[in-house]
Amino acid sequence: MDESKLLDQNVIVFILITTICHAAFQPSASDCSLHFDFPSPNSTCEEGDWGGFLRKNCCASAFNDYLYALGQRANQTGKIYLNSAEQGSCLASMKDLQKNVFGCGIEKLTSGAGGCSDFSVADVTNRLGDRLKSLEGNCKFQSSDDGKNEQLCGSCVKSWEDIGALPSTSSDPQSIEVETNVCRFAVLVSYTSIKLENKAHLLAVYTCLGSQKFFTNNNQLPPKGNRKISTGKASSITELSLAFAELKIYTELVAFAIYYAAFKDDPFEESGCPKISIEEVYSATNNLSQSNFIGEGTAGKVYKGILSNNQHVAIKHIINDGNVETFAREVTSLSHIRHPNLVTLLGYCVNEDECFLVYELCPNGNLSEWLFGKDRNLPWIQRLEIAIDSARGLSFLHTYPEGCIVHRDIKPTNILLGKNFEAKLSDFGLSKIIELGETYVSSEVRGTFGYVDPDYQSNNRVNSSGDVYSFGIVLLQILSGKKVVNMNLNTPMPLSKMAKGLNRSGGINDFADPKLQGEYSAEAFDLTLQLALSCTALKQRRPSMEQIVATLQEAHDLSTEAKASTPEVSTDTSIQY
Repeated sequence: MDESKLLDQNVIVFILITTICHAAFQPSASDCSLHFDFPSPNSTCEEGDWGGFLRKNCCASAFNDYLYALGQRANQTGKIYLNSAEQGSCLASMKDLQKNVFGCGIEKLTSGAGGCSDFSVADVTNRLGDRLKSLEGNCKFQSSDDGKNEQLCGSCVKSWEDIGALPSTSSDPQSIEVETNVCRFAVLVSYTSIKLENKAHLLAVYTCLGSQKFFTNNNQLPPKGNRKISTGKASSITELSLAFAELKIYTELVAFAIYYAAFKDDPFEESGCPKISIEEVYSATNNLSQSNFIGEGTAGKVYKGILSNNQHVAIKHIINDGNVETFAREVTSLSHIRHPNLVTLLGYCVNEDECFLVYELCPNGNLSEWLFGKDRNLPWIQRLEIAIDSARGLSFLHTYPEGCIVHRDIKPTNILLGKNFEAKLSDFGLSKIIELGETYVSSEVRGTFGYVDPDYQSNNRVNSSGDVYSFGIVLLQILSGKKVVNMNLNTPMPLSKMAKGLNRSGGINDFADPKLQGEYSAEAFDLTLQLALSCTALKQRRPSMEQIVATLQEAHDLSTEAKASTPEVSTDTSIQY
């Protein structure tokens, strides 16, 4: 594709996105109860990230201001954390003061999640009083520029690390880390509330704890300029590994910076319809609250939310960790493509080091949850309707007028279910476009284990038959309610191999999902099974998605006819339709 054609396509993409863009609204700064007057020095983006709690170093100065303001409020009211709405207003207020902290990670410090998030200063004193005393005893900085501060910092950090989360039933390391940080900062805000008059001391404490990544697990921070590097093979290997890791991170940051710069100059800026603002994203999701979290994919976490126009949405949070290409591909693939069986992209947001994609919300989750969830079940005809919807979405992509679009990651978790259980394909982060006149494009093997076409794995050629194979595996799961590989056997067996064996032996009923309880048309079930097996056969024997839609529709018609001819009330569970 020549550059002029590519430019024309990009311009068309941007124009079409503007027709569905939603105006962005910011939370009101006037509703903030905090007063920001902490004398933090101007940020140099070198202050530290509080052991990884902050997403970027440039947030540290504004974060210090935020902590001090919480301490002032705690001193007056006894309360430690703001709720998400109050916090959103205060973050907007800080932006008005040229201290933009949206996207820094501060949104994790809100009330309402239980545990330390709902603590008062009195609760900290009663439940974590020993930790508060330890912090006070080991962080005895006299001023922010005292020469002894670096020597004292190690013991201060040790006291900080000793503050743990409250006893919890959670075994998820990430959840435990969040809870631990919430408890640590609850102690620190309480400490701040009793040291308000000594701002220089508090600045020294914040500076020490903010830079803790340099001396975690050490008793003392070596003086600057005297931090020795050990010699020997082990250290050389470690240094080399660190060098490669830093190079990888640097490369990703440079790539993101270039991409972000390009986006800042896109036609959106002049179209009169702004991109969804970072404030709108955080407001919609209650600052990416855990209570809004609904799932996670390879590119990032997904949160439900409500935009300021009251539209319910799903927001995918893509942090810059090599997934910028995914973000770009989704915007360019979905922005100008509309079909009832494809999830609708409503807008996007680009911040300094993170991206967001905003979609319509599918309230019934994804197909995987309904196939494998213990307390969920889909009746036979509804399963066929979901299969038909999904096949129609894929057929639309494969016959797209500007070139065949190959999804490359068809699986139950990427089949979302709308209000009436209509199926919509989602997650186009791996999609590829095959230009008119071409039969395939070459690419590294991508996809999900168990769903990837063996032909694609062997020759690296992307074409529509790969999606057909993946869809065939999904059909087998719709029929059986089984995972792609049965790990309960002595020798793990792929689902397709199991289906072929039962088909040859005539044990079709043994393959049916027990949740169906025999309530399906045997003829339609067999027709669908044979279709699924043809999808997973050799490439040259696979049907097109148009043929798949027609066959599934035939199975649906057989099923509805069988159901219509079956008495509504019957105690005979062997009757099949």
